[in-house]
Amino acid sequence: MRKIAVVNMKGGVGKTTTAIHLAAGLAARGARVLLIDLDPQGNVAHALHLRAGRTIDELLMGLAEPADAIVPRIRDRLDAILSHPSAFSLERRLAGETQRETILSRRLRGVNGYDVVVLDSSPAMNLLTYNALLFANQVVVPVGMDLMAIIGARQTLKGIEEIRDLWPERGLKILAVLPTFVNAATNATRAALETLTADPHMGPFLLQPGIRQCIDLNYATANHQTIWEYAPRSRAAVDYTRFIDFVEKGRNDGRQETTC
Repeated sequence: MRKIAVVNMKGGVGKTTTAIHLAAGLAARGARVLLIDLDPQGNVAHALHLRAGRTIDELLMGLAEPADAIVPRIRDRLDAILSHPSAFSLERRLAGETQRETILSRRLRGVNGYDVVVLDSSPAMNLLTYNALLFANQVVVPVGMDLMAIIGARQTLKGIEEIRDLWPERGLKILAVLPTFVNAATNATRAALETLTADPHMGPFLLQPGIRQCIDLNYATANHQTIWEYAPRSRAAVDYTRFIDFVEKGRNDGRQETTC
């Protein structure tokens, strides 16, 4: 089973949007997918207008079984475990838990029937993010076109290296560094892409052209839809389709002309 964590220590870089589209895109291709929100802000539920009786908070505390926390069929072949602001206090409440960094792996040990698990993460190297990275076997790092997002990505990679050192038996690999909010006409984007390309740790994993700026992504979220549901001919739909192609088949197709 592929387990893909979407992580960047900087907020506002499109983590939730990328996690949702990664999960929905793979499900649309026929995979059975579980999307897990490990950010206490609960943005997956907000973006898709979902409600859950039990959340990741209760699952990690042992107050709910996975079957109780899973929201089934939010899209065809796509289920979800949602988050809630109560998860902000999990670090304190799990302080006495043995090996608390791997509690998610233990709670989900009996869950099967999925081809892929996609994990949305918190913009901090906290207990929930450690649990995501210790459960995952692949990582996608979305990076906005600004210096702080690049710094956040570098901090993320340092965190991944720390996990590899502390838990060498965990096969955690970087799948892609994904540029987001790309506008090739701006100096900021060009400078950011040059920096990412030259970075010895991120450059080899950089997936270009990334996800271009597209207002339809905002409208899709406002309508609780994916970009393919809201504006299937938009540049964001094309870019996320290209991203799914890469994740599914390991290729990165060329640009296409689109409207947005």
